[in-house]
This record gives sequence, C-alpha cells and structure tokens, in this order.
Amino acid sequence: MGFSLTAFDLVTMLQCGLELRQQTRGAASMEEAAQSIVRYFHDACRDPVTGRRECALVRFYKTHPYSGLEPELQAFARELLGGPPAREDMQCLVLMASAGDEPAWNDRRASRGHQAVPLPSARIVEQAPMISQLIHDLGLDVDAVVTPRPELIRGLDGRTCNVFYVPEAVESPYIPAQEGFVRRYGIRSVVGCGGILLTGELFSLILFARVPIPHASADRFRNIALDLKLAIAPLEEVFATAPPAGAGPIPA
Repeated sequence: MGFSLTAFDLVTMLQCGLELRQQTRGAASMEEAAQSIVRYFHDACRDPVTGRRECALVRFYKTHPYSGLEPELQAFARELLGGPPAREDMQCLVLMASAGDEPAWNDRRASRGHQAVPLPSARIVEQAPMISQLIHDLGLDVDAVVTPRPELIRGLDGRTCNVFYVPEAVESPYIPAQEGFVRRYGIRSVVGCGGILLTGELFSLILFARVPIPHASADRFRNIALDLKLAIAPLEEVFATAPPAGAGPIPA
C-alpha cells in the first residue's frame, strides 16, 4: 500500500499497522525488524500524483547499554565521548536501521555521526536539542532514559507510546544540519513515534519528510508507535548476526 503523509487518515493508519505486522513477522532480531520498518515507510510514503517518495530519510533508534554493544559500536561511542565511559552500563542511542535517498543512508554502519550516540548524563543529553526534545515529546524524563529503571515502567501508563513532531523543519532548533540536510534535501516536516520497552530502553522511528505533515497525520503515529512496540518487544535478539537482507542502496 502507498499513502501520503499529508492525508494519513484513520483507515490508512489501520492498514499501515496491519502491513507493519506483516513486514516484521518472522524477524529474528530487533535490528532485522527495524530494517523492515524503515524500508516500509521510505517506500510506502508517496506523493499521490507524482509517485515520488515523500521521505528523504527514515531511521529507527533504540537505547542500549554500552557494555552490550558490539566492539565497533563501542569504539564509535568512545570516539564521540572522547574516551571510555565512566560507567559500563552507560546508555547509548543506537541507530538500528536506516533507509533513505543516499546510498550511505541505507546501512546503519555507514552513518558518520549516529551509529551509537553516548548518553552519559541528563545534563549532557539536555544540550542535544533533537535528542532531548524527542525524549520529552515521548512523555519521558531524560533521567529515566539515561538511567533506565524497569521497575518503574508499569507506572508510565499511556506515556509508553507517543509522538515527536516538528511541523516546520526549516530553522527548527530541534533539527540540526540545517544547510547540509534540511535545506539541501528539502525537508519540510519531521514526525517520529516511539516509547519505552519493559527493559526501560527507548525506541523511536523518525521520518524526515519533503512534504508538510499536518497535525492530524502526526497525531495518528501514536497508534503506529504501539504497532512498533508490539513488533519488536517480543524479540530477544537485539542485533542481527549479519547485515539484514536488503541493506544497501534501494531503487527509486
């Protein structure tokens, strides 16, 4: 099914949720499911007249403790941090999957700045506008993400799935790389959805769109967040043992 983010109505939302479940059925890891999810949105969001993809880039993130990362991701986090972390259980915001217009945007391992972003303290995270706003918009406290406490998750109720929404990406303080990304690729709006798993770890899908996304469309991604949670929460394996099938450039 193809659909437009400019008119993401109730019927489209329900059909999208059904197709997401079909896309992720049989996934052996969260990474594999995430790759299917980003590919789905990058391909399905289309201009109804021209057929052009509406999303320049779609990404899926999850927080994960530094000690549980593969050596390459640990090295990436240490380089961004400027040295080894003070705590082995330091949380990192890990890029689990990516799909986009540029070839390098279709393999998480090719990302130059987002493979594993360290989250050493609430104070430092608050200085990263997009990450801190994402966390706040998902209804969470930065402290809860930096230092997950699974025993508190049951008390979060409806806040475990929510929406991150930037209606106007140009000049937004929450979307970095204005010249090299937002203006260059014509990003108009950004919508993300996600929440928190029973482990206390955050997950989030983010769509960078070339079309203006109305508030009504963005708000329906609350339900998509629940679909995503149902897709990845049962998976015990986080990372794929090999690059997920289909990683790499995709046809227009």
